Amino acid sequence: MKKLITILASCFLAVTIFAQTEMMKPEGLKTGDAAPDINAIDQDGKKVQLKELLKKGDVVVIFYRGQWCPFCSKQLSKVNDSLSFVTAKGANVIAVTPETADNIKKTIEKTKASFSIIEDKNMAIMKSYKVNFAVDEKTVEKYKTYGIDFDKANGSNGANLPVPATYIIGKDGKIKYAFFNPDYRQRSSVKEILEHL
Repeated sequence: MKKLITILASCFLAVTIFAQTEMMKPEGLKTGDAAPDINAIDQDGKKVQLKELLKKGDVVVIFYRGQWCPFCSKQLSKVNDSLSFVTAKGANVIAVTPETADNIKKTIEKTKASFSIIEDKNMAIMKSYKVNFAVDEKTVEKYKTYGIDFDKANGSNGANLPVPATYIIGKDGKIKYAFFNPDYRQRSSVKEILEHL
C-alpha cells in the first residue's frame, strides 16, 4: 500500500511539473487581440508610445533575441533596407529586445537599423505580448561554448528571450497580423509585412 501511494504521488508530481512546464511556454498574441500599450525610451533617448504612434498609422512591432543572433540581424537589416516602403504606407517600426543598451548599439552597427529599438527592462513588453521564455540551463551552457553569455548580453534580464515574433497593430489598437513561430530560424518577411499594412 505504501509503495502504491509513493507511485501515485510520483505520477501526480510528474504531471504537475509537466503542466507547469507547458504553462510556461510562450503563446504569443493572436490576430484580433488588443495590443498592450508600449511606453518606453528607444536607443536615441526618444519616448516611444504605441498609442501616440497609432494616431499616425499602423505600427510594426518586432521582437528579436540579440545582436549575437544572425537570424535577428538578417531580419532587422531587411526591414531597414525596405523601411521607406513601410513608412510610405504610413506605418512605424519598433523593435523590442531583452539585450542591454550597449548590445543594441552593436545591433545597430550590424544592421544599420534606423527605427526605434527598445531595451525591454524587466521584460515587461515581452510578457505583455506573451512572447518571453526562460532559456533552460542546458542551452545556457551550450551557448556559452559559442561565446554567448546571456548575463552579459541581457544584463538583469539574464537567460530570458522572446520568441522572435512580428505583430502589425492597426490604428484601432488591435493586432491585424501576427507572426509567431517558436522556431527562431523562421521570420516574417518584409513582403508579408507590406502585404498586411
